[in-house]
Amino acid sequence: MAAMTSYERMTARLKGKPVDRPPNFDIFMTFASRRAGKAQREYYLDYRALVDANMVMIEQYGSDIAQAISDPFRECHDFGAAIEFPDDDLPLSRIPLLQGDDDLKHLRPPDPYTGKRMSDRLEAIRSFREQVGGRVPIMGWVEGALAEAADLRGVSNILLDLYENPEWVEELLEICVEVEIAFACAQVEAGADIIGLGDAVGSLVSPGMYRRFALPYEQRIFAAVHEMGALCRLHICGNTSKIVDAMVASGADIIDLDFMVDMEAAAAWHGDKVSFCGNINPMSIFLKGTPEQVYDATLHCMAAGGSRSFSAGGCEVPMLTPDENVHAQNKALASLAK
Repeated sequence: MAAMTSYERMTARLKGKPVDRPPNFDIFMTFASRRAGKAQREYYLDYRALVDANMVMIEQYGSDIAQAISDPFRECHDFGAAIEFPDDDLPLSRIPLLQGDDDLKHLRPPDPYTGKRMSDRLEAIRSFREQVGGRVPIMGWVEGALAEAADLRGVSNILLDLYENPEWVEELLEICVEVEIAFACAQVEAGADIIGLGDAVGSLVSPGMYRRFALPYEQRIFAAVHEMGALCRLHICGNTSKIVDAMVASGADIIDLDFMVDMEAAAAWHGDKVSFCGNINPMSIFLKGTPEQVYDATLHCMAAGGSRSFSAGGCEVPMLTPDENVHAQNKALASLAK
């Protein structure tokens, strides 16, 4: 088969049609910034550093996606939270913005076009559109409403609130979901082909709580994205085995599965409705494994996921992953050319 562009590869794969090789949809953040010679702080705060790092991933590491993902605190920062940005480490939110129930009355939703960090992501997407639009899929990113609530309140606090004050949580979720819908739509308007949604807290709660406090808001965000003509990718790291059915009901076109989830079983039940993405173990295989182990794991995941599946780590590719391991993944994908 003739070589395809990344965009063509993605489009065909979503339909289960033959491709020259399965798409590489790894999430690169710290790995990308390090390989591009960018300090973490620069990568988080300057869209030009993020774009440059992604171009290195596309041109040198086989990535089939330009991604404006960096950290979970863009919306939280623009809500007014104090976020620390160390020179070469992950951002920190030491003191949650919402300290008590009454703080919700004073919460002011940010505007994605004027919020400092949200608008920076829009600039990244516009830059991607100029450089690779139409050839490489461009992925924007938002927090799920529950994940954003956790960013604003603190994870431990929000988990207690779910039990002790669920109605208050739902008030907060209503604020969060409207911000995320506006942010998602602004990114599509800027040129995003896909909106990724991270809702990591979803793997920490019961299936019933996920269906009440996460799923309906994911559905609303994805419905707005689809209405604008873009695709949706759902990312919930951790063991989501008990909520795969509900994740499929979110309306996502692509669903990431972490390494502890049975990708073959998920694809057997739902592979005709959605494309699963994953689920190479980021730590034991990508970071600590050999190229041979990465090669074999890639082939295993693609066989398990079926004809619509995408290749990726179960979560972000770790910063110190050896280059040869990422190249081994791409070598395995090339061996599957139709």
